[in-house]
Amino acid sequence: MEVILIPLINVLNIAINLYINIVIIAIIFDWLRVFNILDFSNRFILLIGNFLYQATNFPLQKIRRFVPTVGNIDFSPFILILFLYFLSEVLNQIALKL
Repeated sequence: MEVILIPLINVLNIAINLYINIVIIAIIFDWLRVFNILDFSNRFILLIGNFLYQATNFPLQKIRRFVPTVGNIDFSPFILILFLYFLSEVLNQIALKL
């Protein structure tokens, strides 16, 4: 059983870390959009923005139902990142117990 579970947990941890990086890039991309640093008439920039939006919108919308914005600050990406780190640590503890 350990032969299958430990590599599976490692792959899940890699996927979680990759998704955390996507969320962080989406946050930075959104800041660059808000401050008009990126030109959204550029098709490549628009493509990246659409990908980041589609990759992160679903979980962020679920979190936004429960956590309102404070001022103009949206805390939902930070809560998502904390949850993903928590999930990663839970998986690490499961792997240690095997």
